[in-house]
Amino acid sequence: MPRLTAILSLLFVMAISMTAAEAADKGPAYLDGEKAGPDFKVQGEYEGKIGKDTKVGVQVIARGDGKFDAVVFGNGLPGSGWDPRQPKIHLKGETNDDIVEFTGLNFNGAIKDGIFAGIAEDAVKFELRKIQRSSPTMGLKPPEGAIVLFDGTNVDALAEGKIEDGKLLGVPVRSKQKFNNYTLHLEFRSPYMPEARGQGRGNSGMYLNDQYECQILDSFGLEGKNNECGGFYQIQEPKVNMCLPPLSWQTYDVDFQAAKFDSEGKKVTPAIVTVRQNGVVIHDKLKLPHTTPGGGQNDEKLPGSLYLQNHGDPVRFRNFWVVEK
Repeated sequence: MPRLTAILSLLFVMAISMTAAEAADKGPAYLDGEKAGPDFKVQGEYEGKIGKDTKVGVQVIARGDGKFDAVVFGNGLPGSGWDPRQPKIHLKGETNDDIVEFTGLNFNGAIKDGIFAGIAEDAVKFELRKIQRSSPTMGLKPPEGAIVLFDGTNVDALAEGKIEDGKLLGVPVRSKQKFNNYTLHLEFRSPYMPEARGQGRGNSGMYLNDQYECQILDSFGLEGKNNECGGFYQIQEPKVNMCLPPLSWQTYDVDFQAAKFDSEGKKVTPAIVTVRQNGVVIHDKLKLPHTTPGGGQNDEKLPGSLYLQNHGDPVRFRNFWVVEK
């Protein structure tokens, strides 16, 4: 047992050191696109056609210093035509004389003035234009009987949290009221951090009942793992990565049912959750077999607060409300 304790302590210290190293390498965090530099104007989503009739979408991810990654999706962008069972094409890009040139397997193109054009396999031409998608539930007003946790005017309903940047909510945030079964609406925005990577890039988390974490992260263009945006940490990855580009406002719409226990305290039904990110179902009646670390509670028998995690990045929130069942 002493040896096990020593090993765990060493791993804990290593984890802290890695977190500190990641924080040191994060680079700037931009909250205003006008001040974010030329790469910000290039990164984002592009949509158009390859050949005469085939729809195609591309997500362009800024990596700092004029460098980019890009992901090509056949038949359209995630949540808008692309089938997650289809393969993706990965490209590398770099700025040369105000033109961003991309290369990949049988795929070459360039972005200039908001148009991504080039040639794919068998000399087939493609042309795409930059678009800006928005969630269909953006700005959704709380219905009659809803409990408004934040509407931009005050933080009276919150035990933690403060107003930032005018009328936005900064982290950490924890609701004073505790809940069992409910629907909720939340709008969030990740900062633009082109030099950061992985968990260092716009990290926060939405904790249901203060103990089940649905990740908030700038996972734009990534694989969609359970530790990325929309994933339930250590439990389940989202059905599709619906993360929009950084500095885009995004939505979570959640339907949550707390775990049920019999008279002897035995769990008979796990917590069940349905989550829509930017209007697309990313978890459908997902059973949550256990709690996740990082929250303030670890007792599924009790109602819990809604908690938005502070992970050192300036993630912002607005239009946060709940309807109890």
